[in-house]
Amino acid sequence: MLIEKYQIDEHNSDLRAEHQKKLDFISLETEGIEQVINKLVDFQIAIPSWALGTGGTRFGRFSGGGEPRNLEEKIEDIGLLHQLNKSSGAISLHIPWDIPGDYNAIKSLAAQKGLRFDAMNSNTFQDQKDQQHSYKFGSLQNVNKAVRKQAIEHNIEVIRHGVELGSDSLTVWLADGSCFPGQLNFRKAFQNTLESLQEIYAALPQNWKMFVEYKAYEPNFYSTTVGDWGQSLLYTSKLGPKAYTLVDLGHHLPNANIEQIVSLLLMEGKLGGFHFNDSKYGDDDLTAGSMKPYQLFLIFNELVEGMDVKGMNHASGLGWMIDASHNVKDPLEDLLQSVEAIMIAYTQALLVDRKALARAQNENDTVECQEILQSVFRTDVRAIVAEARLRSGGSLNPIALYRSLNVRNNLTKERGAMTLATGL
Repeated sequence: MLIEKYQIDEHNSDLRAEHQKKLDFISLETEGIEQVINKLVDFQIAIPSWALGTGGTRFGRFSGGGEPRNLEEKIEDIGLLHQLNKSSGAISLHIPWDIPGDYNAIKSLAAQKGLRFDAMNSNTFQDQKDQQHSYKFGSLQNVNKAVRKQAIEHNIEVIRHGVELGSDSLTVWLADGSCFPGQLNFRKAFQNTLESLQEIYAALPQNWKMFVEYKAYEPNFYSTTVGDWGQSLLYTSKLGPKAYTLVDLGHHLPNANIEQIVSLLLMEGKLGGFHFNDSKYGDDDLTAGSMKPYQLFLIFNELVEGMDVKGMNHASGLGWMIDASHNVKDPLEDLLQSVEAIMIAYTQALLVDRKALARAQNENDTVECQEILQSVFRTDVRAIVAEARLRSGGSLNPIALYRSLNVRNNLTKERGAMTLATGL
C-alpha cells in the first residue's frame, strides 16, 4: 500500500490551525525551539523487521492480519511508517529471518522508501531447519566446540549480509546460560563466550561495530552468561575498540537505575546504542513510554548531557532502535506510538536548563534539581515534535491518518489474514 503525498497534505491542512496555536503557545513559554526542531528532524529511530508482526506469549500467538510475508513487504511497511512520522528512516534486519534474495533489488527498494540498513542481528537462541547442532545448551558458551563454531560462523555470515546491504554494525544477543545450579561452570562459560566473540570480532570490517547485548534472565532462569551491563562491559573491554554495550530497556532486574548505567557506559566510551521498549514486570517488550515515561525522559536527560560533553552527534553517535512487540495491538500503530514517545522524551531532555541544573547540583539544592527536571517533564512538547514532522513532510497526527486511510484493512486484503512476519 502507498500513502500519497496529497493525502498527507490534506490531513495536515485540516489540523494546521490548531497545531499552529499550540506551537505558538509553547514557543512563547520556551526558549530554543528552532534548535530543538532541527535536532528532531535529524533524529532517526531504526525499526526492527521482527516488530512488524504481532508478538506472542509463551502460550500462543494471534495473527492480526496483513503481516508482511517477506523482506520486501517489511521494507514497504517501514516505508509507510517513515512516510507518516519521518523519524523511522532505518531498518534493522534479523538473520536468518530476513536473508535477501537479491541484494541490489533490496537496496534499491529501501532507497526508494528513504531507508538505510541499521544493525544486523544474529540468531543463536533458536534452532533453525536443517541446522546440524542444537543450541539447547547454549551457543557461543557451549561445552561442545562444534556448536560454538557453528554459532561463530553464523555471526560471520550475518556480517557478510550486512556488508552487502551497507550496514555497519552487528548486534549479538545470547540466550546462553543455565536453568539450574551446578549445570554450568560459570568461568568456563565466560571464557568460551569470550573466545567465540573474539573470532567474530576479528571478522568485523574496519568501519564496523559490534554491540554486545545483555539480559538478566530468560530463557535461562538461574544464570545468563551476559547477564548485566557489567558483564557486557567486561566482554567489550576485552574485545577492543569496535565493541560496545547495547542497552535494552527491558533487560534489567526490576527497578534498575538504567539512567545511571547509560551515563557511566557513555562516560567510558562503551555505550553503543539502545533497544527501546517498556515493561511492568520484566522483559515485557511493551510500547516505549507506555509504562515508565519519566524513566525514559531521565535516560534521555543523561544521554543528552553526556553526548554534549563528548561533542557527539545526537543522530549518529549512538544506535537508536526499537525492540518491542505485543499481541493485542496493530504492530504499525504500536511502532508509531513508540517513536512518538521516544521523540517526546528526547525533546524534553533537549529543553533541560543545563546551566541551572549544574548550579543546583553544585549547591546540593536537591529540591531545585527535582523542580528543574520535573518542570520540563510536565511540559507538553507534542507540538514541537509535530512541527519537526511537518517540516520533514510527515503527518501532524500519524495514527489518526493511518486509521483514516484504513491501512491495516488494506494490508490484510492484500496479504491475507493469517500471514506470519517472523520466525517465532
